[in-house]
Amino acid sequence: MKLLVTGGAGYVGSVCAAVLVEQGHDVTIIDNFSTGNRDAVPGEARIIEGDVADKAAEILGEGGFEGVIHFAARSLVGESVDKPDEYWQHNVVTTLKLLNAMRESGVKNLVFSSTAATYGEPDQVPITEDMPTQPTNPYGATKLAIDYMITSFAHAYGLGATSLRYFNVAGAYGNIGENREVETHLIPIVLQVALGHRDKIFMFGDDWDTEDGTPVRDYIHVRDLADAHVLALKSNESGNHRIYNLGSGDGYSVKQVIDMCRKVTGHDIPAEVAPRRAGDPATLIASSEKIKRELGWNPTRTDLETIVSDAWNFTRQLGDKAHSAKRS
Repeated sequence: MKLLVTGGAGYVGSVCAAVLVEQGHDVTIIDNFSTGNRDAVPGEARIIEGDVADKAAEILGEGGFEGVIHFAARSLVGESVDKPDEYWQHNVVTTLKLLNAMRESGVKNLVFSSTAATYGEPDQVPITEDMPTQPTNPYGATKLAIDYMITSFAHAYGLGATSLRYFNVAGAYGNIGENREVETHLIPIVLQVALGHRDKIFMFGDDWDTEDGTPVRDYIHVRDLADAHVLALKSNESGNHRIYNLGSGDGYSVKQVIDMCRKVTGHDIPAEVAPRRAGDPATLIASSEKIKRELGWNPTRTDLETIVSDAWNFTRQLGDKAHSAKRS
């Protein structure tokens, strides 16, 4: 298939692009490299630098494209609260332009990288797709708005689409992993402590209503996540917009993650309890039973040790590259 991957230089987008290339697909990536990494883009993929809003119509207008996987977005919760205008512009307006470009070029196959943040703070876990959507920040609200937009395009114009909602992506795939200037995810931050790039890790509260008193979160391996995107792309049906959650169905606490990082790295990782952060729920876990049942998705890298080990191997590669560059 000839495919367009937006945001294909980002963490999840680049892994998905690599998997698609390995499977023999003709992949074009568009990314403005505001947060993406050129080193993560598979060499066999065609790269176009620019904004999706500006370039989508031109690229899809070339003809021959059979599908789009849409990763490009702003995705920092805190930033979305401080700069909601940028999130509505970059996420919602950009996606509308992409959908119009797809409609004009006759491309009717879309996979959208959404988020379980669309559910907000659920009354019960694990979260299933039929639960109320009540996002608590502009980031989640923009993703939910896009889901409504996609549904309307499916009904009116025959678009076949799937939205995939997930929480914490982790791990690495070969030489592709999390490598951001501003890191907000727990596992890479803990591994930065192991490398000596941070002094310690902060645990935001140890008196939560969980087994060990620290918040419990759902983690999904980035390679398993890429498999779900490919499955969705290959099974979309015209006029139908499906929504699936992606998660482990179980969760790991902050203490469990830190302990596993100590085990995998062999480093003593100092941890300090800090005050709770406003709006943090005790437990967030997503159910993936629907996509397993309907699409046959079978994640095989669900144990925490595999996730952390893959992330650590990649993090050490980054450290070695930085050390070599400093010496030269």
